[in-house]
Amino acid sequence: MTVERVGVSFEPELLAKFDVLIGAEGYTNRSEAIRDLVRKALVESEIEAEIGDVIGTITIIYDHDVGDVTNRLLHLQHHHHTEIASTTHIHVDEHTCLEVLVVRGNAKNVKKLGDNIKAIKGVKHGEIVVTKTTI
Repeated sequence: MTVERVGVSFEPELLAKFDVLIGAEGYTNRSEAIRDLVRKALVESEIEAEIGDVIGTITIIYDHDVGDVTNRLLHLQHHHHTEIASTTHIHVDEHTCLEVLVVRGNAKNVKKLGDNIKAIKGVKHGEIVVTKTTI
């Protein structure tokens, strides 16, 4: 792989803090740390703009006794079977369930699925965490 060299200027205090941070994270050089920061910014930008495909998880916690939450979740998941690769269901206590959906597909569709799930009455909290497999 070819690389291009670029110069980056830092104030001394900022560079010192950056060195401490990347050292704590296990980086052996500044170049790889900066490349990772650039990759992260590009991925986040594309996800925010709902560009391309993503892969990740939708994690929810819900009270299965509230309304028709279980049936609504199942119906929604079946409707989005092309975006859901796998699900894991954990019984937290007598009323509370944790569900993790492994998702993959068009960023806009995955976000819509996560938003629709979080909006169901009985879902106490939900979190969508996605990334891209390519940059």
